[in-house]
Amino acid sequence: SHGIGSGASPAAGGRQPALTLAVSKKPGENAVEVAEGVVRRLDELRGIVIPDAVHASISRNYGETAQDKARTLIKKLIFATLSVIVLVLFALGRREALVVGAAVIATLAITLFASWAWGFTLNRVSLFALIFSIGILVDDAIVVVENIHRHLQLGDKSLTEAIPAAVDEVGGPTILATFTVIAALLPMAFVTGLMGPYMRPIPINASTGMLISLAVAFMFTPWLYRRLFLKVEHGHGAGEDRTTARLQAFFTRAMMPFLRGSEGKGNRLKLLAVLLTLIALSCALVGVRAVILKMLPFDNKSEFQVLVDLPEGSSLEETQRVLGALADVVGRIPEVTDYQLYAGASAPINFNGLVRQYYLRRQPWQGDIQVNLLDKHQRARKSHEIAVSARAALVEIGRQSGASVKIVEVPPGPPVLAPLVAEVYGPEYRRQQAVAQQLKGVFAATADVVDVDDTLEAPQEKLVVEVDRARAARLGVPQQAVVDTLAAALGGEDASYLHSDSARYPIPVRLRLAPGDQADLELLKSLRVRSQSGALVPLSDLTVIRAGQREPAIHHKDLLPVVYVTGDVAGATDSPLYGLAAIAAALDHEKFEGRPLRQYLTGQPDNSYEWSLKWDGEWQVTFETFRDMGLAYSVGLVLIYLLVVAQFRSYSVPLIIMAPIPLTIIGILPGHALLGQQFTAPSMIGMIALAGIIVRNSILLVDFIQQEVGAGKSLQQATIAAAAVRARPIALTAVAAMMGGFFILDDPIFGGLAVSLIFGLLVSTAMTLLVIPVVYYAYHYRRAEHG
Repeated sequence: SHGIGSGASPAAGGRQPALTLAVSKKPGENAVEVAEGVVRRLDELRGIVIPDAVHASISRNYGETAQDKARTLIKKLIFATLSVIVLVLFALGRREALVVGAAVIATLAITLFASWAWGFTLNRVSLFALIFSIGILVDDAIVVVENIHRHLQLGDKSLTEAIPAAVDEVGGPTILATFTVIAALLPMAFVTGLMGPYMRPIPINASTGMLISLAVAFMFTPWLYRRLFLKVEHGHGAGEDRTTARLQAFFTRAMMPFLRGSEGKGNRLKLLAVLLTLIALSCALVGVRAVILKMLPFDNKSEFQVLVDLPEGSSLEETQRVLGALADVVGRIPEVTDYQLYAGASAPINFNGLVRQYYLRRQPWQGDIQVNLLDKHQRARKSHEIAVSARAALVEIGRQSGASVKIVEVPPGPPVLAPLVAEVYGPEYRRQQAVAQQLKGVFAATADVVDVDDTLEAPQEKLVVEVDRARAARLGVPQQAVVDTLAAALGGEDASYLHSDSARYPIPVRLRLAPGDQADLELLKSLRVRSQSGALVPLSDLTVIRAGQREPAIHHKDLLPVVYVTGDVAGATDSPLYGLAAIAAALDHEKFEGRPLRQYLTGQPDNSYEWSLKWDGEWQVTFETFRDMGLAYSVGLVLIYLLVVAQFRSYSVPLIIMAPIPLTIIGILPGHALLGQQFTAPSMIGMIALAGIIVRNSILLVDFIQQEVGAGKSLQQATIAAAAVRARPIALTAVAAMMGGFFILDDPIFGGLAVSLIFGLLVSTAMTLLVIPVVYYAYHYRRAEHG
């Protein structure tokens, strides 16, 4: 096949014939440095190797985009760290903020070293892991510093005496809480499939950081606190006493109706009913589509692609004509800076090309438009909005030309053939093709389903040249001479080579007919071959040309013939899961070969002798990812339970401590609905992390209740005192973790993780301070009264 490339940019002054040179980096090299080196070399070559008449422009620079993302995220990492330090400054004091800040910086520095040792590069996901971890990493230091601060405010110990006692008091629960967060996060590192390696830096970096933060909190933090405070006088802190008194009064009023032994049982049951109702209503948001489920949301890239497939057998010139018509529409989009057309040749490989094998698109009837947009900071619309708005006009041009036109955005994932993929199986391939065509009609008739296509090929004319052997023998013409002549005319033959001092390899002199003449059948018939006698004989005297059709390609999967029907979803949901559900429901009422099409969601059909459909595409990756993350969540919960059992030597207390985990749903799902955020795989990561974070709060509360009861207080007094005394460190650690989330809230991909953290922590922390003490009291009050 022959390829034609052309491009358009303001600098080039319209559409011009173009050549694209793609440069890729070696594994382990820095993309930013490679890109900068290529740009420098290009500037050096201008006017020397590249003539002045040749306009050279950079159509894509992924090194530059990687650097921009890295710089932005590093800034966010710095601001997240500073915000946590400011929080401690206002909550506890100047020196405490300094201690916590030093602890965070030390933890981050060692975590970065550990990340490098693990073999992770500094990329978008690993940086997000650090920002996401900021709030968790600072928790240990905050709890330790706050408790030292509290012990000093009591005024009955010197600094040197207070530090070991304060650290010892929270040491057990802090170690346990740290390992519960690790137990929640670490199983995610074993998620399989395509999404596992993409997300792996988050659980590994966060878990490593938690271990490091624990060591820093117990060794570095107390040492630094003593160094800074040794010569500072500590008063009794009347202000602190007032704060504690206010909290004590508040929790007494709030919790007393739910305590009081048997008298509060009715109120406790009402509280349980309210919580269960809130959880049910939150889950109902998914059912009514107030929260949209999706694997990964669309990113805001500065590019998208337009893929064109004309009927098989179409000429390269026809493909170029259709691409030109589409480019006229693309050129009118105000955010477009330039575009490149590729007819009969693949565009330079990108993420889509790697996954969907676009680099194999080299047939004359295949085309591609690479569309480049303004930087996201210079435009109001996101790339997804631009692509959606352009789709109608582009698809209409394709329809008029009989071509299939697809708008393809550069996705963060999942890497699949298409968002919607239906695999059609059956007993007989020709009828299987008819079933696929009928299914394609159902796709096209479904609301919001776009870019519908299949893998069926249009009939292609095939001319078979048969040599009359008897006649060729009489005329003395070998059959090989006929074959060689036709091959040279259509495919070309190297007749000789040119040797040049400036060329590394000899330059072939290739003979063949002009592209236009290759399609002239009469001209081909008039080609002459030399006989053994030396006479020239026309091919028409030796051959008979018979018309036929090319055999179409037959796709196979697991050794079974398959026809793929593909599509995408563009509309209110933007999620292929809802398009799949709508098509699946419509298929229940559709007859294929006289019977419904049997549908398979998670496994291949076990009977190839009936008409069946296997759903693939984004659904399959979504199912595998959420299945594995659900298993990771379950394993994390079991590990948390076992850790708490080991610490409290009880099988019932861990269930109380883990009670607030379902309460995170009350914050997470309404939070997604409130902000219009889709519930995605990053949202699930935030939900899993919350299980460990929330359990930390419960451990601090239950541990304090047990300490107070051991010191002689009644269970009711200890319950209220636990909420009052532990409210501040719990609130501080929750707000610190939420602050890390605020800085990634605007990210298209990881925004769901931020929403889960912020709203999940906000609601569950507030509820934990009330629910855990009450639940603990409800379980133990009879034993306490009896004692």
